[in-house]
Amino acid sequence: MQTTIPQALTEAVRRDPTTPLLTWYDDATGDRTELSGATLDNWVAKTANLLIDGLGLGVGDHIAVLLPPHWQTAAIVLGAAAAGVAADLGDEPQPVDALFTSPALAERAAGWATGDRFMTGLLPLAMPLRELPPGFVDYVTEVRNYGDHFRGEALSPDDRALAGPVEMSHLAVMRTGMVRASELGFGAGDRVLIDTRTYSDPADWLFAPLAVGASVILCANLDPAKTAARADSEKATVLLT
Repeated sequence: MQTTIPQALTEAVRRDPTTPLLTWYDDATGDRTELSGATLDNWVAKTANLLIDGLGLGVGDHIAVLLPPHWQTAAIVLGAAAAGVAADLGDEPQPVDALFTSPALAERAAGWATGDRFMTGLLPLAMPLRELPPGFVDYVTEVRNYGDHFRGEALSPDDRALAGPVEMSHLAVMRTGMVRASELGFGAGDRVLIDTRTYSDPADWLFAPLAVGASVILCANLDPAKTAARADSEKATVLLT
């Protein structure tokens, strides 16, 4: 078992940087985005560099990530972990060092006290938003200005990974992910199709697969009529719907 989130991602990329690690579907928009280990790692590196070089954050700081399950949410959460910045994924507003959200959750985000506010439309092809509320920066536009590689300092397993009502260290996140993967019935090498309406907790769709070395087919607004064909085409070995 890897003892930090960045170690787990590094191991996933090392195993095979070219095969799909996270495949995203949204049946409401028709969007499909496939990220290999190398591609996801690139987005994670850019996000970590944004947090450290752009915002001056590091170990001991924390951000709010008010976003639904999505491949960009994964990039932001994993980027924060790489930078040593804890991510608050909860619903209780509190002061944070930066905040990431979407237009659909802007009203909820208004209750959080922070200096830096980023917004993403979670649009196909990572397109930027046409309009931004005052005080927000477009995440997908801004993050592209940062380096494709991240060489941060090694983290301790005891460093904080999650903030908020339930704080967890990197080691605790990895241990919890291993347990949750076992409960959900998947392990190393599995390709797991996940319905985000049923499994919206990052512990299920992000940390558990990462902890055990599984890849994910993450489906929003999943059309039940398409599930069997998608599972076949994507070579899913476990269905969580």
